[in-house]
Amino acid sequence: MMNPNSISANNAHRLANRTGLIAALDTPSLDRAEAIAKAIAPHTDMLKTGMEYCYGAGLEKTKEIEQILPIFMDLKLYDIPATVKKGMKSLMRYRPSMVTIHASGGAEMVKAAKEGLLEGAKENKAAPPILLAVTVLTSFSAEALSQTGVPLSPLDQAVLLGKLAIKAGADGLVCSGHELARLRQELGKKPVLVTPGIRPLGTDTHDQKRTMTPAEAAKAGADWIVVGRPITQASDPAEAAKDIQEELLNALKTA
Repeated sequence: MMNPNSISANNAHRLANRTGLIAALDTPSLDRAEAIAKAIAPHTDMLKTGMEYCYGAGLEKTKEIEQILPIFMDLKLYDIPATVKKGMKSLMRYRPSMVTIHASGGAEMVKAAKEGLLEGAKENKAAPPILLAVTVLTSFSAEALSQTGVPLSPLDQAVLLGKLAIKAGADGLVCSGHELARLRQELGKKPVLVTPGIRPLGTDTHDQKRTMTPAEAAKAGADWIVVGRPITQASDPAEAAKDIQEELLNALKTA
């Protein structure tokens, strides 16, 4: 049975022509994740379950969170194409609305991931999720990228990987806010662009190197923004999520 909460690549991913808010539930505790999710649900469009939650609480516990809001399962698969295909097919039993791979895995891996999702969706009678390819992690500075042997700037590397991934079948990309405008210019309106590393004014950037405010990301062309600690570690997570949604709506009015 298809989850009414699901958001698929075949559906309109732009919510009423505005930027959607994804809250990252970075906790290994199902109880804490559920408490935060229920509190912020009226002001949030999707919930992200990443490595900390999926490995800590367990993949089966994703089903409880999925009953509250659609799920963005951010596990960033990266392996040989055959393994990624099988992994994506297996993940469809949890009916995520979005999933991630690393674009640096190459075109064949991206293609295999898409095939695995479609097979898994058919087998589980689920809507195919949005396949997102991660370009350059927001924790990378130009210096850090160079240390890995990549001679390009984060911007140029993101564009190179973004073009490769979309051509290979990805529905969208995960990119820093600093790459948004260029990627939108190069790839057009169709690809779904999801931007992490979002920090409202006055909040700590933590380990993020290339950050942007919610309003800046919305104006630059983000379809979705991902916000973690500024919401989940706030004294009032619901109020924090509400404030970000209001900032996104105001950005739309002044765009």
